[in-house]
Amino acid sequence: AALGLRGALENLQPPRAVKVTVLGTPAEEEGGGKVDLLQAGAFQGMNAVFMAHPGQDDAAYLPDVAVHDVTVKYYGKSSHAAAYPWEGVNALDAAILAYNNVSVLRQQMKPTWRVHGIIKNGGIKPNIIPSYAELEFYLRASSRKDLLVLQEKVYACFKSAAEATGCQVDLSSTGHDYDNVLPNKTLARAYQENGKKLGMQFTTNDMVLNSLSGSTDFGNVSFAVPGIHPY
Repeated sequence: AALGLRGALENLQPPRAVKVTVLGTPAEEEGGGKVDLLQAGAFQGMNAVFMAHPGQDDAAYLPDVAVHDVTVKYYGKSSHAAAYPWEGVNALDAAILAYNNVSVLRQQMKPTWRVHGIIKNGGIKPNIIPSYAELEFYLRASSRKDLLVLQEKVYACFKSAAEATGCQVDLSSTGHDYDNVLPNKTLARAYQENGKKLGMQFTTNDMVLNSLSGSTDFGNVSFAVPGIHPY
């Protein structure tokens, strides 16, 4: 794409001074490589940025949402589950309560909120009260502002589970929060018009175009530099 663009620019009359940069951006799924690059100044001086993503349909824009990841660790106390259960503090109980707390919260969640998670560690043997349990969750919302509201509610679910069971809880995030992708209608329209000239067939399916998509660290870039993230 960059070589083709350079060729087109070289044939313009009169010539125009345009710089084309191909920027490798690793660690999109976990870590937020583009956020690190953004903070390091890699996007300074750029007038527009473009990133394409594989998809089942061609679309100039899909609503990628903001995301926050959280690892929840509960610390209790081991004990023999048959002989001395009253001596233990059950970390697995805390994890189960936390999971169920989030499930109960779903009735009050907005349609644009998403919360999904797993229990990564729940003990070693049935006759040992688990002293450690771990969950991993992703929280998603249509904007960073909304994500902060959702995060506060979900964190309350995690903390109350620790309070109820007597466990200690540790909440941590493995990387950067991702912003939603900021739509740029002008660039998206130009992309679609030129794509049609090349034979691309863009979807008109409202379910595809309006349903929540995934999340990407390109969202953070889109708030700093005008850009598009077509599929």
